[in-house]
Amino acid sequence: MTDVTQKIKTAAPKSAVKIKAPIVEALKKAYENPTYQFHIPGHTKGNGTLPDFRKLIGKKALMIDTTDEFDGLGTLHPATGPIKEAQELAAKAFGAKRTFFLLNGSTAGNLALAMGLTKKGQRILTNRNCHRSVLTGMIISGAEPLWLIPERFDDWGIWGNITPENVEEQLKLHGDISMVWITNPTYEGVVSDIKAISSVCKKYKVPLIVDEAHACLWNFNKHLPTPALQLGADAVVHSLHKTGGSMSQSSMLHIAENSMLDVDAVEKALKLLHTTSPSLLLLASLDAARANLESSRGKRQLERAVENAKYLRREIDNMEHIHHLKPDFGYKTDITKVFIKADGLSGKRLESILEIDFNIEVESASDAGLLILSNLGNSRNDIKYLVDCLYKIDRTNYSDICYLENKKHMPMLTPIIKMNLQDSFYAPKETIPKSQAIGRISGEVIAECPPGIAILLPGELITEAHLPYLQDYEFIEVIK
Repeated sequence: MTDVTQKIKTAAPKSAVKIKAPIVEALKKAYENPTYQFHIPGHTKGNGTLPDFRKLIGKKALMIDTTDEFDGLGTLHPATGPIKEAQELAAKAFGAKRTFFLLNGSTAGNLALAMGLTKKGQRILTNRNCHRSVLTGMIISGAEPLWLIPERFDDWGIWGNITPENVEEQLKLHGDISMVWITNPTYEGVVSDIKAISSVCKKYKVPLIVDEAHACLWNFNKHLPTPALQLGADAVVHSLHKTGGSMSQSSMLHIAENSMLDVDAVEKALKLLHTTSPSLLLLASLDAARANLESSRGKRQLERAVENAKYLRREIDNMEHIHHLKPDFGYKTDITKVFIKADGLSGKRLESILEIDFNIEVESASDAGLLILSNLGNSRNDIKYLVDCLYKIDRTNYSDICYLENKKHMPMLTPIIKMNLQDSFYAPKETIPKSQAIGRISGEVIAECPPGIAILLPGELITEAHLPYLQDYEFIEVIK
């Protein structure tokens, strides 16, 4: 088979249509026409920074590190000029009615959705393996989570998919649910049936929000799952910085064409949450990521990422002791997220072998396995090197040492709720040794990142089952 990497290097684009990137173009213009600067940021085009730092990241990057309102770049709130145009182009690319650029990651989008659309006492149906930012938003607004407990893939030590039957069962039982908020895909790439879940939500006339942080690529390749905006979701968040090619901390929030949500309320919440000095570098990276994904070059890169993932999975199928998670018992997966495990080794031990012996860094590791991402920027040679290293591990008798620590990493517990989330967060607390915490009520959010899934939330009973997840904690904050 022809090497896909070579295809990408040699394939010529079918058209020379220029993909517009308004913020990138405005920054380029500002760089080429420098002004005398008497405004923030105070490093003044890099002249006021540590020389070693300037050498490390490059003077050019510092020269375009500015904020909105200057150099004809427009503003973020309200969106004007090139920023407004870039958001409109992103909305068109992702199939949304409105798109908002986010700083502080998809966290900012989740907080804005909770702050703008929920209020104290409302019940939100959400999955236990949601990102901690969803719960932080509810702590702020006073809304209460009603937990959907996904299927557990015990052999893999991860959460599975949410079923539409489970969603409908909860909507039947609880007539006061005001919103359904689903994380899809899971961190490890397990995909739920959003089309069917959306149909259930419409039947009960409740909006559906999908935290699609790990799926910003789905709209740009036919081999990937169908994005939630095409399946009836009212709002979606995308972490472009995770897999879409933008810089860390930059994301997007999309409102669907036929959304029943109050868009103005979301926008007002974003204005409260966002910095008043947004980084044009981060905003430009979102603009650039969208433009790249729409370009023929970006589409070839994404096709390569898919083919690389298929190649990696085929090779793992030939290994005796290493296995990859397959969609072979009633669910789907994102093929570019390859979750693997090795017989006799914990995920953390396998991660350390790859890092120490082979200089390979993976996305994350937990109790049973680890997550590998086939990214836009990975070459076939990258994947071939990874495959060679996995074959060496497969043929070597490595011993496991991680189990001796009696430590767990992926929270797989069903919570026992004793108090209201917001009231617990603001209640009087005390800090006690972890050994004395069993039977007490948690007063803090404990959610290690990655993947940012809650171990304990305020108002939940602390049990002995929590202790293996709390090995790094000497003290716990509890309700007095």
